[in-house]
Amino acid sequence: MFFYRLLETVKDLNFLDTLLPLAVIIFIIAIGVVLLNQHFQKNLYQQKLAQKALKSKYQNELLKTTIDIQEEERNRIAQDIHDELGAVISIIRMNLVMLEEQSAPDDEKVLAGLKNARSLSENALTSIRRISHRLMPPQLKAFGLIKTLESVIDQINKTAFLKINLNSSDDLKGLPWDVKLGIYRILMELINNTIKHAKATKIDIHLFCKENFIHCDYTDNGIGLLHQPEKIGLGRKGIEGRISSLEGILKSGNRSEGGFYTKFQIPVPNNCSPLKDY
Repeated sequence: MFFYRLLETVKDLNFLDTLLPLAVIIFIIAIGVVLLNQHFQKNLYQQKLAQKALKSKYQNELLKTTIDIQEEERNRIAQDIHDELGAVISIIRMNLVMLEEQSAPDDEKVLAGLKNARSLSENALTSIRRISHRLMPPQLKAFGLIKTLESVIDQINKTAFLKINLNSSDDLKGLPWDVKLGIYRILMELINNTIKHAKATKIDIHLFCKENFIHCDYTDNGIGLLHQPEKIGLGRKGIEGRISSLEGILKSGNRSEGGFYTKFQIPVPNNCSPLKDY
């Protein structure tokens, strides 16, 4: 009886000795499968991030290219309007002046008609100049961003219906061309929206450099945004597109004290030194 028990004990020990290494092997395999799965998931996640970054980069480059093409076309149209159409109307005006001088003094109807035509031609020349400058402001390259903005603001302030205050910590001459043009277009669109929709009497614009960023704070005292986020106008989309193409950050909304605000910042490394705050 004792012998049979001893034999069963030996068999149990042999079974355990066989099972234990097998269990260890299975455990190691399981750990390996878990680690391999984690490594696979990590690689998959990194690949997704890389694809997303690549897609974002491609979209941003496509957006930049689209904006560059638009600016080139604006520049071409502005040049054509100024050089060709402007020249033609200038010649028409000169001929009208000559006809005025050659007309009989007692022919009042003819003189009145010629003066009226000359006045219309002069108004047309003024409109052509204004439109071509809006399409591509020549003073932006010649005098820089701040001087150009001040010139536009002075013209608006003369109307006495709207007062615009521009506060800048510097003339910002060191900004890259695409940044200067982008900021100019954005601010013109914001001012245009305020004039058309906000019923505002005052606009404040603050531009300053800080930590290799150009910052802009824009506020008006109008009626603010009507809460219809599903209706985004072309102007707003244009602003968002320009900010995105310049890798900037945009934030806007209604002010607690009334009116509208927009804040944006655009990176300009090595071109925007830290300056005094406004």
